[in-house]
Amino acid sequence: MKSIFVVVLLWLGQCLLQPVIASDVVTVKLMTLELARDIASAAVDACRKDGYQVSVVVVDRSGRMQVMMRDVFANQYMTQLAQGKANAVILSGTGSGDLRVNRADIAAELNLLEDLLVLDGGLPIRVAGSVIGAVGVSGAPGGDKDAACAQRGIEAVQERLDFAD
Repeated sequence: MKSIFVVVLLWLGQCLLQPVIASDVVTVKLMTLELARDIASAAVDACRKDGYQVSVVVVDRSGRMQVMMRDVFANQYMTQLAQGKANAVILSGTGSGDLRVNRADIAAELNLLEDLLVLDGGLPIRVAGSVIGAVGVSGAPGGDKDAACAQRGIEAVQERLDFAD
């Protein structure tokens, strides 16, 4: 019995003294199509209630379009703007309006990047503090109104985000 105790102590000591090595595999949270759809739909509905016809784009954590909704009178350019705003969020991890304000020194250069636009109207979608995607809205008369619709889209699913496992 004493020899087993010694072996366990030696093994435990060896485990504690070994350096911690990061795993070669990373676990990530991804947004479902249903969640992305519900955010986009709620954002369109929010803008409609305010009398605005908008396009909404939801991108995943890598900036790939997951859902696009365009209201009846929203044109293709509003869709491009919405996607650029969402991609600005993925680049920065903050709202596209925050990026515009915080990095005004390079906003013009950032706007030269393909599919990226530093204007108000894009917001991050977060789970447990990590960005899992972004929503961009365009078509309301002002980026602040676009951002408000995006926020209402996220708020419509906030409980699901808060309790995501």
